[in-house]
Amino acid sequence: MAHIDRNKNLLEQARKLRKDMTKQESHLWYDFLKNYPIRWYKQRIIENFIVDFYCSKAKLVVELDGSQHYELNAMEYDKIRTKIINVYGIEVIRFSNYDVDSNFDGVCEEIDKVVRERLAIIDNSRSDVP
Repeated sequence: MAHIDRNKNLLEQARKLRKDMTKQESHLWYDFLKNYPIRWYKQRIIENFIVDFYCSKAKLVVELDGSQHYELNAMEYDKIRTKIINVYGIEVIRFSNYDVDSNFDGVCEEIDKVVRERLAIIDNSRSDVP
């Protein structure tokens, strides 16, 4: 599925979130993703959701979760949200803000590893097409 639906009513909110990133989002963006060899987008709209970071080439979303994401209702919402995003062939990986604060290099290594895996899968699937 190539086309990703985007709720254009969320544009203003996405712009605001880009300007007001959390400390952990800013750290990951400015110290890793912004200069990554493959383009990343911050606060991208997918369906009716604004994801923290999106790499279209690898079909990968990175979400950074604050403590509110570990409450029961939020965990259920995140699960549903992930399933909807997965319909587009996009994988979602999550890290806690604590992960970014305490193991930044490990978070970056994991993102890089998943990007490479995703690109290999995408490249292989394209080479299977006659």
